[in-house]
This record gives sequence, C-alpha cells and structure tokens, in this order.
Amino acid sequence: MYSKILMLRFPQKEVQQPIVCHLAKDFDLVFNILNARILHRREGVMVMELSGTKKHFKDGVRFLKEQGVRVQNASQEVSRNDEKCTHCGACTAVCPTGALWVRRPDMSVTFEQEKCSVCELCVTACPVRAMDVTPSNRTFSK
Repeated sequence: MYSKILMLRFPQKEVQQPIVCHLAKDFDLVFNILNARILHRREGVMVMELSGTKKHFKDGVRFLKEQGVRVQNASQEVSRNDEKCTHCGACTAVCPTGALWVRRPDMSVTFEQEKCSVCELCVTACPVRAMDVTPSNRTFSK
C-alpha cells in the first residue's frame, strides 16, 4: 500500500467536475479529503490523502494532471511560534478543521497539529505571524 497527502489545485473549468471520483472508480484508489475550498477566482483547492498500489497511484496522478489539475506533495505542516502568539484568536476564525480553538475560561488559543489539514489560512490570518509552514518530518508512504 502506498499513501501520500497531496494538494490539488483545480482550474475554474474543472471545479464542478467529479474528477476525484474517477480516482476510486477507474484507478482503485482510496481517498480521504482533508480540506477543500473554492477560492475567489473560482479555483478549487483540495488537500487529500490518496492511497493504493504504487502503479495505481502514479496512474491516478497522471490522470489528474491530464485534467489540468496541479498536483503538489503536501509533505509540510503548520507550526506555531508560542513566543510570538498573542492569543488574539484571529486564526481560530478561519481554521476549517478546528485545529485552532480558544480554550475557556483563560481565552488562550490551543493548536492541535494532528487536526491540521495544512490549508495555510491561519498563516495569512495571524497578525503577528506566529503561524508558519515548514517541511514535515512525517513519512506518508507505507
């Protein structure tokens, strides 16, 4: 079994197409969507874990690229610099997975990295730049 976390960027013309379903149906791949959104330019962005045999994986990625999807390895992670963080909560408003949340009653911001889908929304939302994207030490191939 081979598995990787990928970031897919769908062009505007492909956002409404069921491209990801073909990965399961035509290439016998299992996918787990970790995050998905459509940006203001109507470009789609999806972070997903894709698993299957190495041959099927390569064939599936080739299919995605033929459809105009940009495929990137998402072997990176978001980290927080606790010394910079002022616990303002701006990041919690944009976090789609609940990895960042306000702990009550002390109102401190908690970051649960294992819930993070590496969407990077918190990086741009943080006014003091306490959130950062770094290469991951995790290995995704099995």
